[in-house]
Amino acid sequence: MTTVSYHILWEDEHMLLADKPSGLLTIPDRYRAHLPNLYHLLQDEYGEIYTVHRLDKGTSGVVCFAKTAEAHRLLRLQFQERHPVQQYQALVKGIPYERSGTIEVGLSANKEGGMRVDAKRGKPSSTAYQVLEVFRQHAWVEATILTGRTHQIRVHFKHLGHPLAIDPLYGSEEALYLSAIKRKRFNLKKMTEERPLLDRLPLHAFRLQLEHPITADPLAIESPLPKDLRATLNQLRKWSAVSS
Repeated sequence: MTTVSYHILWEDEHMLLADKPSGLLTIPDRYRAHLPNLYHLLQDEYGEIYTVHRLDKGTSGVVCFAKTAEAHRLLRLQFQERHPVQQYQALVKGIPYERSGTIEVGLSANKEGGMRVDAKRGKPSSTAYQVLEVFRQHAWVEATILTGRTHQIRVHFKHLGHPLAIDPLYGSEEALYLSAIKRKRFNLKKMTEERPLLDRLPLHAFRLQLEHPITADPLAIESPLPKDLRATLNQLRKWSAVSS
């Protein structure tokens, strides 16, 4: 049995904030409940646990759980009223012309199980973004979701013309290879197959800011950038950097 690595960023008797790795479900799959998920892992450790919000399987970073029913009720109320500030970092294809802005366009479910832009009937959705670094074919961006729709960042950046660098569900690549970054400077030994530099969704929930449900104290919890994303950025900085 494969051991899934996760750790707790902050906790007390009312709630906890965990650092979810990419590839791990936040909650049980509707049809395949046996798949590893953070909810069951935390349940094994803490007993009763309550889901407050969730991250996509491929997304890493901060996710919040409650330890009591009352904390769960109050935290859910905060999220329903959009008080928490959820900030992400992502690698997108291309470089947005506007280096900062807000993407505002309605989203609705599509027939394939994902989401699509639906300006007329979709739920109002808003994402503020800022370009942090630019490379020849990519940009490293920060995004703050002002609404909490499914796959919001992924669909909004696709709508902007800059989908995540890896996102097969929304028509992007399945992996990022060093050969695509180094181009002519890349050499691979004969009879050797190139392994991906990154083969997961390049999206990380790096910061969650909210109010403690019982004490009302402000909390701002950050998740360090995972090793695979750090390594990818290092290669981009080395081989693909351009002046911003």
